[in-house]
Amino acid sequence: MNVMLTCAGRRSHCVEFFKQAVGDQGRVFACDSSASAPALQKADKAFIVPGIDDEDYIDALLTVCNDHQIGLLVPALEPELLPLAIHRARFLAIGTVPLVSTPEIVATCYDKLATSSFLSNCGLRIPVTFDSLDAVRAALSRGEITFPLVVKPRWGVSSIGMLFPEDEEELDLSYKLTKKQIERSFLAQISATDSQRSILIQERLLGEEYGMDVINDLSGSYVCTFIKRKIRMRAGQTDQAVTVRDDRLGLIGRLIGENLAHSGILDCDLFVTGHGCYVIDINPRIGGGYPFAQIAGANLPAALIAWASGQQPDPAWFRIKPNVAASRCDSFVVTNRKPIKIACPGEQPDPVGTFPKSRGIPPISRILAPHGHL
Repeated sequence: MNVMLTCAGRRSHCVEFFKQAVGDQGRVFACDSSASAPALQKADKAFIVPGIDDEDYIDALLTVCNDHQIGLLVPALEPELLPLAIHRARFLAIGTVPLVSTPEIVATCYDKLATSSFLSNCGLRIPVTFDSLDAVRAALSRGEITFPLVVKPRWGVSSIGMLFPEDEEELDLSYKLTKKQIERSFLAQISATDSQRSILIQERLLGEEYGMDVINDLSGSYVCTFIKRKIRMRAGQTDQAVTVRDDRLGLIGRLIGENLAHSGILDCDLFVTGHGCYVIDINPRIGGGYPFAQIAGANLPAALIAWASGQQPDPAWFRIKPNVAASRCDSFVVTNRKPIKIACPGEQPDPVGTFPKSRGIPPISRILAPHGHL
């Protein structure tokens, strides 16, 4: 089976993981909007495609998938998940299985206000969350919450616009700065769908931070959870971590996986404090913390390829050794050695009953249930 990774960027390790899983039974392709993306040099073949916010992005991916018999498409970034989910049927029609959940699930995870509602309905602890400055100021005056706080975009990626005010003055400045950073980034379009509530303020939790990979099969049935305790963070990414066994967190992973019914993998962040376990964030994609599980014995790429091929994966691929500590390390890659082709969008037939090849994405409010959750 041929596999393609989108928005490859610096994810050379993911390209290598999939190449090992494919072996001599296929090839691994990668694409990015920048020809200098290091991971492109590791792929068997690489393509330059439009940016994820470009109206031709989906058509460009469809062209590459159709021309090169891609069996599995693996996205990397949250903003591309919703367009891929909406156009899922078009990929399936040409024999490509996109690793993406339904539009409703993707929207619930991308919208952090909807995420909070979903997690609360599952009976899980979440940080106290406000969607306006007035609401958090009132809570502060009543003594219901104290500094430090977290200010972040409602629709966020990595650490864009995330700040940690420690007093009233910093709160005002942080809110204004986050708003400006949203307006200057690719988050501007989605944030404009509810501009008055596009910034969230939360209590800042203190404790040990954990990352989990909640694994479901491609039909949304729960399989297992990989758990890592984060030792050090850098630029919003897990820099050092150690694998652990923790029954409490494993039960949380199962609860989320069974209730969300996502497809493939869910990247999940948690804090464990003296008051219990708090779920901070969930994203239905391969996250930056997954490689720590692969190093400890997991083989999700092989499992995904097996599922996409209609085969049963080896149960050993879902077992990891505890107490395996690992760290990221930097390396250098020559980025102009391999020729990279520019992918041009082509016309692809639309299956009956699917979203038309319209430009843009339906508003979140049309995808989510009335109360903002599944």
